[in-house]
Amino acid sequence: MGSFGKIYSYPGNWRVQRAQVVASLNNLEVSLAEGFAMGQTNKTPEFLSKFPLGKVPAFEGADGFCVAEGAAICSYIASSGPKAAQLLGLSDTKTAARVTEWSCFAENELVPNVMPAAVMCLFKIVPFDAQKYDQSASNLLRALRRLEVAVKDGKKFLVGEELTLADVMVAGPLFFALGYLIDDEMKREVPEVNRYLEGLSQIPEFKGAFGELKSVASRVKQ
Repeated sequence: MGSFGKIYSYPGNWRVQRAQVVASLNNLEVSLAEGFAMGQTNKTPEFLSKFPLGKVPAFEGADGFCVAEGAAICSYIASSGPKAAQLLGLSDTKTAARVTEWSCFAENELVPNVMPAAVMCLFKIVPFDAQKYDQSASNLLRALRRLEVAVKDGKKFLVGEELTLADVMVAGPLFFALGYLIDDEMKREVPEVNRYLEGLSQIPEFKGAFGELKSVASRVKQ
């Protein structure tokens, strides 16, 4: 199998891990760009000529095609291999709409509410703000309750009976948040979500990208 492309990013980026899951499911070889240094490589003229905002993750195809933004990268990889119909729900327009709906849910309801605590408590990029921390945790729980309804009664996947891009998009930020924000108390509120994520974590393509699922008993603060 020839290389489909490479992704530029810092190590351990869950947005990259999502893309790696999709690539594995779609039998595409996507590697991490060697020698990438955050804050250096992405500020070079060569990098900025391909990705003007200098953001990561950033994907460069073997054919020279370049695309930034994590969700767009996942969508492009999903559409480019033999499992495209399954991953994108292309059996009919309603199924495709559901896949898109949950992908948007991940980007609009999950990501904005898992990242504030991360930048304050893990990366320590900004000072700790208790009000913002508590508000994002509350908003995340609200989103998880919506997800709880969607996966009730032992449902394994969000759309239909097969794994789709929707599951990958939702799992990425939640796998990350389990390591610092989604604690035992929050998990007790959404047992079906916990079961759903545990099930996804056992799928070889997920395990290959994310490793063993890790969670905290208590939230990380400051």
